[in-house]
Amino acid sequence: MPSKDSQHKQTRNTAHDSEVTNESVQSNDLFQSDVCEACFGTGMQIIEGKGARPCECLNLRARRRLLDAARIPRRYAGCSMESFRSGSNRSQKLAFEYACRLVLDYPAVDRGLLFIGPVGVGKTHLAVAILKGLAEKGVPCLFSEFGSLLKQIQDSYNPVSQTSEMKVLAPVYQAEVLVLDELGATVPTDWVRDTMYQIINKRYNDKKLTVFTTNYPDEARAGGGRGEDSRGNLVSGIRRSSKLSDIRTREQLLPTLEERIGTRLRSRLYEMCVDVVIDGEDYRKRKQPESVESIRA
Repeated sequence: MPSKDSQHKQTRNTAHDSEVTNESVQSNDLFQSDVCEACFGTGMQIIEGKGARPCECLNLRARRRLLDAARIPRRYAGCSMESFRSGSNRSQKLAFEYACRLVLDYPAVDRGLLFIGPVGVGKTHLAVAILKGLAEKGVPCLFSEFGSLLKQIQDSYNPVSQTSEMKVLAPVYQAEVLVLDELGATVPTDWVRDTMYQIINKRYNDKKLTVFTTNYPDEARAGGGRGEDSRGNLVSGIRRSSKLSDIRTREQLLPTLEERIGTRLRSRLYEMCVDVVIDGEDYRKRKQPESVESIRA
């Protein structure tokens, strides 16, 4: 008769074997789910009576790799051209048209876009949608939030860091298309401005396409109106809307983009990008559930 110890070991081994088996089954299921039903993972699809051709799954895998390499935050995973909603907002419709046109015309595009507007009007949504649209065309892209990028650079100065400033900046320099989100959001110390200038000036000299977003209004915005200025920049304020009056009042209190990033850098952005000014209400506030007070009422 087996001892209690041997029974316990046998039970434990059986449980372990069961776990291993379950893990293997799950791994096999995952593997099988990734195998293309058209080419069975070979990359070549057999067409009856015609021979073989490269399978479409190769392009799909390539696009997935490009999207992974773009480092789009999970928060914006659902942002696309299809999911963008402008409603009756004229400036958002025009911004959407500019974004679509960039994707359609690329690579025959000389200038990127500078989305300017208050929080929650869809600037980052459109910037991410541009990256996804270009990735579908096989274009290597990169998303970078400026504050996070500066933090990574600062962390690289730590003696125990496993990276260097050049390793952090290399993908930003080399990306065929770069989205630089929240330009000017970081307090503009001398180091911040020097680093910002180094990054943007490098892409300027290399003629790399860059898309920027910023909450800080430009000087041209004070004139209001709608249409394009002498540089071909989109200026589409909706000055008659009373709902946006509070937003504009707050924006007038903000420093200008030039004050945040400096005159030299702002001058380069005029040549690098088309200014796309977006007005509107913060969509995040519209998404908020009813307040406790309204529920109680």
